[in-house]
Amino acid sequence: MEYALRLIGTHSAMVLLREAFWGGRRFDDLARRAGVTEQIAAKRLRQLVEAGLLDKQPYQEAGQRTRYEYVLTDRGRELFPVLISLIEFGRLLQVEPGTELIHEGCGESVVPQVRCTAGHEVSFSDVMIRKKKRRPETL
Repeated sequence: MEYALRLIGTHSAMVLLREAFWGGRRFDDLARRAGVTEQIAAKRLRQLVEAGLLDKQPYQEAGQRTRYEYVLTDRGRELFPVLISLIEFGRLLQVEPGTELIHEGCGESVVPQVRCTAGHEVSFSDVMIRKKKRRPETL
């Protein structure tokens, strides 16, 4: 958990990732939508690229210099359940109703769930921690 929080554990990193999930790609748009300064956006986006969560891709509009947009990587998309959980938890904490995540296909609410690899729903009391064995080093 500590390693993950070092990568994404700031408010600005999480809101920039949220905006990337919702379609933000260009620096100015991401910074504006996330409500962070350009300096903070530049620092966090650089960290998210270095962590492999975003990819920096060049684009160029006619007559303009080459600029970059930020696209979620496969590793970045793996944060989707975490993002959904945080959004839902924030929604539950609000006194006034805010936004709701809806499945576009059927119109029902999107909710976070925890499942084991066999597909069973798992509650907090059903979880235990097991240390994985180290892989032998190869020469």
